Amino acid sequence: MPIIKSAKKRVRVNNKAAIRNHKTKKNLRVALKAFGKTKSSKSLSKVQSEVDKASKKGAIHKNKAARIKKRAAMQAKASGVKVQKKTTAKPKKVATKTSPKKK
Repeated sequence: MPIIKSAKKRVRVNNKAAIRNHKTKKNLRVALKAFGKTKSSKSLSKVQSEVDKASKKGAIHKNKAARIKKRAAMQAKASGVKVQKKTTAKPKKVATKTSPKKK
């Protein structure tokens, strides 16, 4: 057991991170298995979402995330899944007050 206060804190922080990483990786594995069974566009988007979450949280490396997403997309394309692209709404223009021009 650590004796120094900062070392004790590192143990607590590392335990929290380990639990968070385990949950994140578990969700990723569940999504990948579901995609393997159904090969639908909904399950593909779920896989991509979980991969992005895991990469963002540092549970997996960004290159591994890209590789998983690429392979899932290739499998979906090979099985004939129509991938729907998400459309992003354009931000509305906000009217701003303008002061009158001085002569």
